Amino acid sequence: MRKLALSLCFVGTSFLYGQVQSPQPSPAAQLMQTIGLTEVSISYSRPSAKGREVMGNLVPFGQVWRTGANKNTTIHFSDPVVIEGKKLSAGTYAIYSKPSASSWEVYFYTDTENWGLPEKWDPAKVAAAVQVTPATTNPLESFSIWISDLTHNDGVLNIGWENTKLVLKIEVPTHEKAMASIEKTLANNPKERDYYSSAVYYLQSGQDLQQAKEWIHKAIEMNDKPYWYFRQQSLILAALKDTKAAIEAAKKSLSRAQEAGNMDYVKMNTESIAEWSQ
Repeated sequence: MRKLALSLCFVGTSFLYGQVQSPQPSPAAQLMQTIGLTEVSISYSRPSAKGREVMGNLVPFGQVWRTGANKNTTIHFSDPVVIEGKKLSAGTYAIYSKPSASSWEVYFYTDTENWGLPEKWDPAKVAAAVQVTPATTNPLESFSIWISDLTHNDGVLNIGWENTKLVLKIEVPTHEKAMASIEKTLANNPKERDYYSSAVYYLQSGQDLQQAKEWIHKAIEMNDKPYWYFRQQSLILAALKDTKAAIEAAKKSLSRAQEAGNMDYVKMNTESIAEWSQ
């Protein structure tokens, strides 16, 4: 009985720990990127060329392609966005495409629970379809998706494999979200950092500089220690053509940055003072 029990124990252990682990031919990948204030996440699988001709062969022209491998390639937007001029609501979409040598059609499909293509293609589930002219790129052995060229208001979705790359512009509602946040926060017992962040956003986005000047002044009134507060104040004043006041603010930022040992701010302020003193 003891031997039988040991044998059964060994068999059970083999079932628990005996599964073979091996690399997948199209490994899964995930990408998360913030564009402005909008979260974008992508899940996909990455097939490799492995010496095969990809475009027009492995990926046939004139047919809908899963745009990846295995389960649907999906993209999620936390906010409504505009892709290549087409509006797309917040949510998760499967990415499909129809390639050709001169033009691709890219589909954002609401049904994301497919393994490969849907059994029946439903045009009503196409939330947006965009036409893209393919570009050439350095050879990509593995199918790749990445986001580049980020600004506060947009970014570029890149889809590439072999020598072909698609470039799709994504526009996000940063300004609307930022303005709503500023209005709400400043109406409800704002802190120094709230005034600072609001002033910096107004400066960077080309909004009312007089308002930015008032807000950065309030932030400094509440706390005159941070050298970066005075740095932003100097930039706002310089943008308002008040060079004398900008230099004085930069000098205050410079002295505080020297005390803190932040040589980047020392360099920036020194250069600004020299430029504005001419």
